[in-house]
Amino acid sequence: MSMRIRIAAFAMAGAVSLAFSVPALAEGNLAIYAWADSISPEMVAKFEKETGIKVTVDAFSSNEDLLTKLQAGSSGYDIVTPSQHFVKIMIDSGLLEDIGASSMAAYQQILPEWQKPWWDPTGNYSIPLAFGNAGYTVNRDVYKGPVDSWKTYFEPPVELQGKIASLAQPDEVISAAQNYLGIKYCSEDPQEMKRVLDLLQAQKPYVATYSSDNIENRIGGGEVGAHFWWDGNSMRVRRNDKAKVEYAMPKEGLVGWLDSYVVPKGAPNIDNAKKFIDFMAEIDNATAEYNYYGHSSPVKIDESKALYNKGNAPELFPTVPVKMSEACSPAAQELVTKVWTQLLQ
Repeated sequence: MSMRIRIAAFAMAGAVSLAFSVPALAEGNLAIYAWADSISPEMVAKFEKETGIKVTVDAFSSNEDLLTKLQAGSSGYDIVTPSQHFVKIMIDSGLLEDIGASSMAAYQQILPEWQKPWWDPTGNYSIPLAFGNAGYTVNRDVYKGPVDSWKTYFEPPVELQGKIASLAQPDEVISAAQNYLGIKYCSEDPQEMKRVLDLLQAQKPYVATYSSDNIENRIGGGEVGAHFWWDGNSMRVRRNDKAKVEYAMPKEGLVGWLDSYVVPKGAPNIDNAKKFIDFMAEIDNATAEYNYYGHSSPVKIDESKALYNKGNAPELFPTVPVKMSEACSPAAQELVTKVWTQLLQ
């Protein structure tokens, strides 16, 4: 998941209403709840101009926060963008509209490997937006050592002790710890999860903060030397801010994610939601979105206009295994919650 931070305070320029001289163009509203800084303001403005639909975009900073809002009911949003394992949870919980996604124009733009995935095997509920992975980023002014293992992050050397930052939520952090320890995701074994807790508790004295906000300033400015983060976000700070940061490629594997457009149950503007999803999957628009967001695209883009490649954006082309997060059973999720609660108490 920010850019894909997941930066909590975020306002989209597309929320500004546009005035049209032709009243017939005005076709209502569309409310989007997405990872912060994930939807191109340029594409929002273009969609508003072409359709007359007024778009507002609000931001969330974790899948957990999004799920809580949908579980509360009547969110008022027409599109939300959860990660794959939370799409599965939301479908199973009856929180999403069946939009007949596989019959939409956007579906034809999806790369074959992302069609009817395990989290939406019928292809009824979701259209993918972006994919990538979670790992850790180091500031090379602070730390000059190796970044080929999660050991650097979870069992930090002296120069990183007190200068590590984590996320505020357990989802990807615990999965990364499981990668490091060789434990399968969604373990229901209390002894295995005790090993995860022991690792995180041993790391805790060296963690400066558990926060999912303001990551780019914290790591880019050298306030911390290592931060749990996402591939494209790290790439953007390196390229755009010219910060001396490096995204690690731990041999034990990165934590994979794929965010999708889905429509909450009872959304007030389902037709407008589907129009926007189709619009964003059009190849030129998908390319512009890719260039803006800086995460890998699961839909077709125009490679000749793409800004990022293996040469200038190695963060987006991992050289180590990427293990996609899974939708855990209630028993496994309870253990995750217990580990995180005990860690932060």
